[in-house]
Amino acid sequence: MNPPDDSPPLIELVNLTKTYGHGDAAFQALRGINLTIRDGEFVAIMGPSGSGKSTLMNLLGCLDTPTTGSYRYQGIPVENLDNDRRSLLRRHALGFIFQGFNLLARTSAIENVELPLLYRGLTRSERHEKAAAALASVGLADKHRNTPAEMSGGQQQRVAIARAIVTEPDTLFADEPTGNLDTATTREVMELLTRLNLDHGITVILVTHEDEVAAYAKRVIHVRDGLIASDKINHRNLILSS
Repeated sequence: MNPPDDSPPLIELVNLTKTYGHGDAAFQALRGINLTIRDGEFVAIMGPSGSGKSTLMNLLGCLDTPTTGSYRYQGIPVENLDNDRRSLLRRHALGFIFQGFNLLARTSAIENVELPLLYRGLTRSERHEKAAAALASVGLADKHRNTPAEMSGGQQQRVAIARAIVTEPDTLFADEPTGNLDTATTREVMELLTRLNLDHGITVILVTHEDEVAAYAKRVIHVRDGLIASDKINHRNLILSS
């Protein structure tokens, strides 16, 4: 179900810009982004290479800071936070999934999932319990002791998703999460992300260049030349038409 239009914004960007370099070498990756995302949305961000979509994702995920403009997350002015406070925001409110999985190669699935919890001050048994529950929620209850080398690409991405949700984030950022997966596994991963959005109310913000992947989102934003070229509700997203 789409969030009500009058709900307070989870994310609000006003005239957001990002410039890299100085003087003649300066490059303006974002040229004034105005965007509102509400709690519980599933948003896909698309655009050609160099469009600014990855820069926008980094700013939304508090991995970078804007040059000018305002970014509010749950009303918090993110652009005014120092590095430590941005780190706390990422740790407690945001989850991340990447194309390359970013798992520790010689570490078991459950230990990979436990990693974000090490910063929470939880006991070993508490970390283990939460990580086991997260693995079960992505269909890997029987893969606790497997290392990445002992799992398929799709299973590795599920471990990465479990690691991203083990802290119970409000928002899940997925940067080309299916880029290394085949068609069937892509469908499995996207259905999992859809269920996390629908059943658990996690806001999902996805960067992709694939129309087939964006089709799972309820809203599709196209970025071009550092600006939002279009922002449309996807009335025929795959979960509704299935």
